[in-house]
Amino acid sequence: MPTPFVCVSKILNKGFEMKVVKFGGSSVASAEQISKVINIVTAEADRRIVVVSAPGKRNSEDTKVTDLLIELADRVLEGIDHEAALQAVVARYAEIQKDLDLSETVVATIEADLRGRIENRSSNALQFTDTMKASGEDNHAKMIAEAFNKQGHAAKYVNPGEAGMLLSDEFGNAEVLPESFERLAALKEESEILIFPGFFGQTKDGNVATFPRGGSDITGAILAAAVKAEVYENFTDVDSVYAMDPRIVPTAPAIELMTYREMRELAYAGFGVFHDEAIIPAVHAEIPICIKNTNRPEAPGTMIVPKRKYEQTKVTGISCADGFCGIYIDKYMMNREVGFGRRLLQILEEEGISYEHTPSGIDNMSVILQSAELGADKEQGVVDRILTELEPDKICVEHGLALLMVVSEGMNYAVGMAAKATQALGDAGVNIEMINQGASEISMMFAIKDVDHKKAVHALGNAFFG
Repeated sequence: MPTPFVCVSKILNKGFEMKVVKFGGSSVASAEQISKVINIVTAEADRRIVVVSAPGKRNSEDTKVTDLLIELADRVLEGIDHEAALQAVVARYAEIQKDLDLSETVVATIEADLRGRIENRSSNALQFTDTMKASGEDNHAKMIAEAFNKQGHAAKYVNPGEAGMLLSDEFGNAEVLPESFERLAALKEESEILIFPGFFGQTKDGNVATFPRGGSDITGAILAAAVKAEVYENFTDVDSVYAMDPRIVPTAPAIELMTYREMRELAYAGFGVFHDEAIIPAVHAEIPICIKNTNRPEAPGTMIVPKRKYEQTKVTGISCADGFCGIYIDKYMMNREVGFGRRLLQILEEEGISYEHTPSGIDNMSVILQSAELGADKEQGVVDRILTELEPDKICVEHGLALLMVVSEGMNYAVGMAAKATQALGDAGVNIEMINQGASEISMMFAIKDVDHKKAVHALGNAFFG
C-alpha cells in the first residue's frame, strides 16, 4: 500500500521542495528528544524551517515549562517572593543544556533574560503574562539552534517580531495580521536551518503577544502559508491520527489520508492531535499537513489534504466529545410563528452564548450547546427570557450529553450509512437523543448520554471497522 506521501505527491503532481516542520512540547522536553529532532530535520534537506515549543512534560508527573512560567508570572503580579519559581524554570533549561553538552553561558543568558522581563515588566498584567509565557519558546529556540550548530549543522535562531510575525494586541488571544505573510515570505531565501519559536509574535507597538490554544501549531501553519511550503509537518508523540480514540479502542486503525473537512469534523468532537483552528492558514493556502511521530519518524503518519479519492461506504473516523447540553422547546403551531428561531438564537447571542446545532420540528426546536456556555449563573436567566419572550408550552434543559460523530467524504453518496449506525447503537443499548446531518453531508451527529460515550464508540467501531 502506498504511503500518504506517495498518495499526496500523485494528487498534487509535484514533489516537495520546502517543508515547515513543527515540534510540540513533548518532542523537545529533554536533550534526548532534541537529539531526535536534530536527526529528523537533518535527514531531509527540504526541512528548512523548524518551529519549536517550550519544553513539555517528560513524564505524566512532570510540569510543562509554560505552566512554570505562568506560575512565575502570577507570583510576580501578586507581589510575592518568586525566586523559587524562577529557579524552577532555569533548572529545566540547565538540565537540557548539561545533557546536550552546551556552554553554561546558555543557561546564564536564559536566567538573565527572565530577570530582565520581570524588571522591565509592563503595567498591563495580560501583556506581562504573555511576555513571560513567550520566553519558554523563545529561549528554547535559542538553545536548540545552539544544539544544531554544536553538532555541525548550520542553524540560526529567528526572532518572530524581527522576522515579521505581527499580531493583534489581544494578549493571550492574539491573531496574525495580514501583512505578516508578505514579510515572513523572505524566510524562504535563507540558506541555514531556521529555528523559529512558536506561540508568539509582536504587536505593531513592539509588545510580545501570544496566540491562544495550539499556539505553536498556529505559528507553523502561518509560516507554511507565508513561504508557500510544499508540506507542513507537525511532529507529535503519536504515529498518526487514528480512526477512533485509541484510549477507548486500542485497536483503532490509523488514518493514512484525510481531507481538511474531515479533520475539522473529527477535531470538533474530540480528536485531540492538535487544535483544528490552528491549521487555518495552511488550509487556506491548501498546503498538505502531515502528522508524524518524533519517536518513530519512519512511520508514514497521517496526511491531511484539500481533496482525496474516497470509497462511498468507507468511514474515515468516529469521534465523541462530552460536556454538552440541550435546550428543548415545545410550542404548538411554532411553524406558523415567523421569526421564532431567530428570536431564540438572538436571546442566546445577547447572553453571549454560542450554539452547536439547532434541529427543529413543526412544534418543537432544540439547541445543542456546550454546558460550559450555559453555566449555573446563566441557565435560569436564559430560561426565564425564553419563557417571557417566546411563551413556549414547555421548556427543559438537559445536561450530560455527548456528541458522537461519524465522518467520511463519501457519506454524501452512500446509501444506508445512517441505518447501519443507528442499528449498531440500538443493538448496544445506546439511546439516541438527537440526530443531525450537516449540509455538506460528510458527517452524522448523534447526541447521546455522557455515560454511553465509550459504549457508543465501540459499537460504531465494530459496525464500520470490524
